[in-house]
Amino acid sequence: MKKEDIIRLPNPHLRQKSQKVQDIESPHTQKLIKDMVDAALDWEDSRPHEISAALAAVQIDQLVRVVIVRSDFEDKQSRDFTILINPEIIKYEGKVESDFEGCLSVKDIYGKVPRYSKIRVRALDSNGQPIRFKADGFLARVIQHEIDHTNGIVFIDHIRDKKDAFYELDTKGELQPVDYDQRVAGSNLFDD
Repeated sequence: MKKEDIIRLPNPHLRQKSQKVQDIESPHTQKLIKDMVDAALDWEDSRPHEISAALAAVQIDQLVRVVIVRSDFEDKQSRDFTILINPEIIKYEGKVESDFEGCLSVKDIYGKVPRYSKIRVRALDSNGQPIRFKADGFLARVIQHEIDHTNGIVFIDHIRDKKDAFYELDTKGELQPVDYDQRVAGSNLFDD
């Protein structure tokens, strides 16, 4: 798959809950995982200042609970992803902190989103084996973002003070505030 296969708002599928995967080792599920990795990396290859941190299956228009998360956020040359099937957050911990997020399904807009700093996660791996782990910092933020996708929630839904909360990347890869009334309010980002 290619970056063009990634759906964007206002596509209504991004607002729907995904179904649990029943047959993890099926050829369909395994192909889905490969397609997700291919689309994420193709998107990343077109963006000089960003990595593709993660992707949920709904973002390639497959309404199932599959998430891929980059194994190394610091090294763009490392192109491995951890597969989480039917992921759930079983406990939120730490404090709620706001930080910047972007999304492959929200074109060129970033926002400050409040998220818990630590979580505990339960999922299945690509072989159907149960996994449990703790995540904190950026990894916790990424996983919360992706599990939101499986529940029909997009990061912009968490932003309450919309006037001073949206940004875009400049040509140097730096986040710059955008005029909400001109760039965001008139867009179709919040269409349900």
